[in-house]
Amino acid sequence: MQKKPPRSVAAVDLGSNSFHMIVCSLTDGKLQTVDRLKEMVRLAAGLDKKNVLDQDTQKRALACLERFGQRIRDFPPESVRAVGTNTLRNAKNAQQFLEKAEKALNHPIHIISGIEEARLVYQGVAHSVGSTADLRLVVDIGGGSTEYIIGKEDTPKKKESLSMGCVSMSNLFFSQGQLSKNAFNKAILFAEQQLEPFQKKFHRRHWDQAIGSSGTLRSIDKVLQAKNWSNDGITMTGLEHLVDHIKQCTHVNELNLPELDPERLPVFPGGVAIAYATFKNLDIEQMSVSDGALREGLIQDLLGRIYDHDIRSATAKTLADRYHTDKQHAARIKQTVNTMLGQLSCDCCLSNNEEVAQFLEWAGELHEIGHDIAHNQYHKHSAYIIEHGDLAGFTTQDQILLATITRSHRRKFLRSRFHVLPAPWNTLAPFMTIILRLAVVLRRNRQEHDLPDFKIAITKSRIELRFPGNWLLNSPLTHADLIQEADYLKPAGFKLEFS
Repeated sequence: MQKKPPRSVAAVDLGSNSFHMIVCSLTDGKLQTVDRLKEMVRLAAGLDKKNVLDQDTQKRALACLERFGQRIRDFPPESVRAVGTNTLRNAKNAQQFLEKAEKALNHPIHIISGIEEARLVYQGVAHSVGSTADLRLVVDIGGGSTEYIIGKEDTPKKKESLSMGCVSMSNLFFSQGQLSKNAFNKAILFAEQQLEPFQKKFHRRHWDQAIGSSGTLRSIDKVLQAKNWSNDGITMTGLEHLVDHIKQCTHVNELNLPELDPERLPVFPGGVAIAYATFKNLDIEQMSVSDGALREGLIQDLLGRIYDHDIRSATAKTLADRYHTDKQHAARIKQTVNTMLGQLSCDCCLSNNEEVAQFLEWAGELHEIGHDIAHNQYHKHSAYIIEHGDLAGFTTQDQILLATITRSHRRKFLRSRFHVLPAPWNTLAPFMTIILRLAVVLRRNRQEHDLPDFKIAITKSRIELRFPGNWLLNSPLTHADLIQEADYLKPAGFKLEFS
């Protein structure tokens, strides 16, 4: 029976400069924005030289998330997506902060890669603009990173994320708000150096229209319009006027730019330097600005999950194709896993858990992709690809969980591998992995022959398998494999019994 879609959905973006939340009503698959919240937290400014997020910034961020959390306190978990971006990708103490942040927001928070951020930004823009362009370039200048995407309609074709943003650039070149012509020229040069390897890839000859998103480019657009330096979005001519104006000032307080939010003033010069270098290197003459950004992309991605169009499933199939997996064998593994999950009693931690079933589905699809690299130790190759690949739709935590299950699906079973996973996966993943391991053992012959009507039960750390009649006696290889599997599981505190 299909679950009833939620009445409301929300997306939370823990950006390096600002935290954003968007709340939408959902009726018959159609969205209507009902609330927007934004606070300038400047998370990136709280990173010290060792990439540790300081306590004052954490307190500021947690206070903001508590306010956001009040607004979505009664939302079911599947109706909210909350993600962290560049600063949380880089912070060494990100996991400790996330534990507190999730309590404040009362919803899970996932860290996404730069490439995944680029994909989501493009989705947000694509669903917010009515463009007739065949190919469009989308640029998003955030607090800690800048994303460049070329796409057609709602499909991104090329994606990159560079570790430079308005906060990090302003801290690096305009400390304490100090401005100078020399410092601004250095900032532009730095941005051009970061962009240089991708200049050819995103040059104007590869797209028809340029679109900007997020606060920096919206602020630049407003300033240029107010100063009459541009009347058609952001133009190169308008940017040159703005750059000349900034170079004449010695402090951000002297900028005196109409329509510029005072809260954005300290990080504005860094954002302008990135924008100017982008226009210059990519030969952009004019750029329109979209209201859509990462949070709108999160909402669209969430809708896909609600209506069974989860891009993660499509990504898993694409990855399986790329690494030439045995699809028939993968289907047998998945069918066996589902048979076992369906038998588990209500008091088992894996019972009736849709997320557990979904991750095991992907694990069954991908556990052998490492074969395409080498048969020996293939499970390690599979895990490496899953953990370190750019997998559309998957968060960093998703990939680590899936890689841990895949890495542990054969041979030694180390309980310690699961300790680093966040709750509840640190508890669930060992049992999920055992289910996958048993499916692999039972399907070792890789034949289409049906398995007997076996039974499985899991009680605490005890796993019991029961086969009909003399089937196990007449299947000596499977019997030997189960004996070995019991030996693998015993040091980790699990007891496998079979008859």
